[in-house]
Amino acid sequence: MPHRLLRRALSRRPEPRFFPPEGELRDHYDVVVIGGGGHGLACAHYLARDHGITNVAVLEAGYIGGGNTGRNTTIVRSNYLTPEGVRFYAESVRLFEELSAELDINLFYSNRGHYTLAHSDGTLRTLRRRAEVNKELGVASEVVGPEAVAAACPEIDLACGGERPVLGALHHAPGAVVRHDAVAWGFARSAAARGAEIHQRTPVTGLTVEGDRVTGVETPRGRVGAGAVVSAVAGYTPRITEMAGFDTPITIHPLQAAVTEPMKPWLDTVIVSGDLHVYVSQSSRGELVMGSALDPMELHSTRSTLGFVEDLADHLLDLFPFLGRVKVMRQWGGMADMTPDFAPIMGRTPLAGLYLDAGWGTWGFKATPVAGRTLAETVARDREPGLIHPFALDRFARFRPVGERGAASIGH
Repeated sequence: MPHRLLRRALSRRPEPRFFPPEGELRDHYDVVVIGGGGHGLACAHYLARDHGITNVAVLEAGYIGGGNTGRNTTIVRSNYLTPEGVRFYAESVRLFEELSAELDINLFYSNRGHYTLAHSDGTLRTLRRRAEVNKELGVASEVVGPEAVAAACPEIDLACGGERPVLGALHHAPGAVVRHDAVAWGFARSAAARGAEIHQRTPVTGLTVEGDRVTGVETPRGRVGAGAVVSAVAGYTPRITEMAGFDTPITIHPLQAAVTEPMKPWLDTVIVSGDLHVYVSQSSRGELVMGSALDPMELHSTRSTLGFVEDLADHLLDLFPFLGRVKVMRQWGGMADMTPDFAPIMGRTPLAGLYLDAGWGTWGFKATPVAGRTLAETVARDREPGLIHPFALDRFARFRPVGERGAASIGH
């Protein structure tokens, strides 16, 4: 019997609550964070830990981690294409590796290694370019041949049915998976323990603006004043920016995923194929966690479709034909907030006091700790740290896109 369970059974003192009970909304907070997903909760945590700002309210329309934080496929990596992206996500990987100890919660962080497969000469050239950028910045990535892929994953069919054989892969040793809901819970508990308030079932229905500055938010529970407002709502970002009176180039596309029935562990790494539009890893419970590309049409929806799972299964069987009789147990969708250059939008906005954390597309979960930390610094100092300077909203007006599309490959 675990020592903690035995101690609790013999103790007359009740176990402390994971989260404190929710109280009434106050009239004013130093910072109001819109969105109770990983990014918003991480921001609240780092505001308190690093800057001593504890008069913070996190307002969530649904429940903690119920948006894209709970609808992703848990992959963490830093093998991006641009120097700006590599530096940013490398710092996120570093923070993730220490996060279980910092938050005092088991996040089931599991280093697996990450293989991005190439089925064409063009893809192989792109992977070589990514490998060189990664190595220049100290990130472990290398292009390997089909034999290395087979050694890491003996079950794979390198011929892919004879139509798209595997020519090589980008091997990213730090690639990992981590339990997404635990990340949200850990940041939420830490933020609440430091004084932040978390209010679920509290949607923001409007912004209060005086002159060129935001001064609060409107909710069904009344108006709340704020010294600063942070928007971290992923696919709902256009609704917030419409309230604020400015536009962004963000478009919303559904992104779907699925899991199989549990099976004995056999897949020790993360396998990705941009050419086949499929990626897969195996969870600690034995499920295969699988995804594909974005739905092509712009749509504000979290629906899941039969067409998605049929295409996913078709492509997955090219790589692993023996899975033909394995059952798909669940499928779901999230709303991916896409930018033209496949890089996020972070920092200050045209409306003073309003800060944006958006444009994450299909790669937002892996940025959770670094996004929260850098955004907290931006709010506390009213200026962006160097790590996120390239992600400013005005880069599009200045014709300075980041150009990360080649490293996104597919929706993960």
